Amino acid sequence: MAKPFTRKGSIQIAEIANGLIDPILARRAGINTLLLGSWDEIAGEQFADCSRPERIRWPRQDGPDETGGGFAPGVLTVACEGARALFLMHQEAELISRVNSFFGFQAISQVRIVQKAIHVPTRKPKARPLDQAEKSRLASMLGEIEDPKLRQALERLGTGVIGRAPKQRR
Repeated sequence: MAKPFTRKGSIQIAEIANGLIDPILARRAGINTLLLGSWDEIAGEQFADCSRPERIRWPRQDGPDETGGGFAPGVLTVACEGARALFLMHQEAELISRVNSFFGFQAISQVRIVQKAIHVPTRKPKARPLDQAEKSRLASMLGEIEDPKLRQALERLGTGVIGRAPKQRR
């Protein structure tokens, strides 16, 4: 295995993170960070944004079989969003070929597709600015608070809560 690139004794943080994450992924899911990182190229641009590998389940091997090989290809579980899973099922043979060429040997023989959401919203909606009536209402609620730090914290909280609610028409 090639030694990671170092500059005056420093090691890239990705190398450290992969060294920590890979054993856990291998034990729990049978995959590694290289497969996850290369998934966009493996799946192709048609499925890169709507799918991700979940796990590779290897068949249990008690010992070498009669042929002397001792290895059987696994089943790759892929999570895919909604109706795109149907299109991914039609491309199953090509996906198996791409994954096996990524590993360099026949690592998988079957793909199991599970429908689930891939993307989760990353940004929370911003609070709208309060109008004058809302500001005065909030100030009247906080009028009896004596501690200035507590008052500021409650004002920020109140601004966020009132600002997220849709403006009511009167």
